[in-house]
Amino acid sequence: MLLVLCIDLDDDIGRKTGTETPVVGRDAVEDAAVSLATADPEDSDSNVLFEGLHLYDDIGAEGGESVEVAAITGLDGSDVAANRAVGEELDTVLARLETGEDVRALLVTDGAQDESVVPVIRSRVQIDGVRRVVVRQAQDLESMYYTMKQVLDDPETRGTILIPLGILLLIYPLAVIADFFQMRGDVFGLASGLLGLYLLSRGLGLESTLDRTVQRLLSGIYAGRVTLITYLVAGVLFVVGSVTGYQTLQTLQTPGNPLGVLEVTAAVVWGAIGWFAAAGVTSSLGRVTDEYLAGRFEWRYLNAPFYVLAIAGIVHGVSGFVLGRVDLSYLAVMLTAGTLLGLASTLAFAVAESRIERRSETEAV
Repeated sequence: MLLVLCIDLDDDIGRKTGTETPVVGRDAVEDAAVSLATADPEDSDSNVLFEGLHLYDDIGAEGGESVEVAAITGLDGSDVAANRAVGEELDTVLARLETGEDVRALLVTDGAQDESVVPVIRSRVQIDGVRRVVVRQAQDLESMYYTMKQVLDDPETRGTILIPLGILLLIYPLAVIADFFQMRGDVFGLASGLLGLYLLSRGLGLESTLDRTVQRLLSGIYAGRVTLITYLVAGVLFVVGSVTGYQTLQTLQTPGNPLGVLEVTAAVVWGAIGWFAAAGVTSSLGRVTDEYLAGRFEWRYLNAPFYVLAIAGIVHGVSGFVLGRVDLSYLAVMLTAGTLLGLASTLAFAVAESRIERRSETEAV
């Protein structure tokens, strides 16, 4: 069975004529079409109803299958509520059809806006086609209007098109202001740089990563996570360490004493490793604290700060030996101490964890 389905998304039929919807049957649809055309001759939904009647008569004259015509409406206002109302009225129409055949639908609409309900209808009945009915003189204008409206309503499109366009339009007034203050080139460079950074971030998909990072940061603040503070402190320590390492390199690298790549690396590490170790210990202790507060603590997590100290000691000894600041015996001591510290922490916390597990099992029994 073919159902000619006339769509009125904003419920002009019900609001302007008082007709109860959904409207099912040729006579009922014709009465609704005449009432709407009388109440508002300029309403394009009356054209939809008459086109539905026209299709019903043509298909019925051809014969070969049964056909029915109906009109369903949505709500004036929210698109989501309107689509839901259309779906409910379509369910009512399908329930009224007394047929054992599979029902297929031919949609009749007055433009792109009404066609937004196609997925809702397709979820309930097979769609054979969509017939758009608009006044001939206004067809191109209406299509352009709804296309522009859809572009402006889509958040993804707004972010992709309107933001770069806005930046481009701001370049001229910024240039005029900058020219008044004699800094024209700086503003052009700033504007083009901002536009380039935006387009690059859009191309690489960095906006979603930034959104997730901000969301995690806010969640951490509300949840009282210690890692927010310790990571911030660790970041500061890392920056200070990098500056200290660079200053150490500047001190050791004199015009008469050029350094190779290995010596340059060793000099930076020699000056920065203490700060880097402090950053690693701080961040790891914050993470261990959060795991404990969340009830996910395990003893082996405490290995992290000891591993950081062990690695820092080994790296410090190697970099000092490369620079000639320490002798071979000091290097050997640091290598041995770092290895023993890592092994000792691993064994100690493994034993502690196993004993606590056995004690818990014994108490449970």
